Amino acid sequence: MTKPYVIDEMISAKSIAARIEALAGEIKDTFADTDKLVVVGLLRGSFVFIADLVRELDLNVEVDFLEASSYGDSMETSREVRILKDLRGEIGGRDVLVVEDIVDTGFTLSHVTQLLETRKPKRLETIALLDKPSRRETNIRATWTGFEIPDEFVVGYGIDYAQRNRNLPFIGKVRFT
Repeated sequence: MTKPYVIDEMISAKSIAARIEALAGEIKDTFADTDKLVVVGLLRGSFVFIADLVRELDLNVEVDFLEASSYGDSMETSREVRILKDLRGEIGGRDVLVVEDIVDTGFTLSHVTQLLETRKPKRLETIALLDKPSRRETNIRATWTGFEIPDEFVVGYGIDYAQRNRNLPFIGKVRFT
């Protein structure tokens, strides 16, 4: 059972769209020489972000998904990252962009990038819509970041609280009542 809460808008849908357009330009420049970019979304939180991002990329892209979890329905990480769904395709010798919704402690992104590096991609870069550097417990940083945010519990734009609020078009701060 979730506690009662309200959601205050933190980052508007318009701001998110503008930032994604700018990030797509940087990614396109970085991967301009690629035949095909494999864009790997980390489920579930990144699905809205990855959909909007790949539509802005003027590159030949292939989309795949990997599901990793260290939270479950909790608000705190267990620090144990489990792979619940692996990639369907091969990434050896290919350009790969990992898309994460939020980098908090860094455990998930660190674990996933280490796992994917063992598969010998040609190039592996990362992007996170949100970054909470004040919560970092690992030495990892995404190649690109949409927004740096304070240590607040957020929902919307694919990010949930106990599987709720993923469908909000903005990022909102959860305030428990």
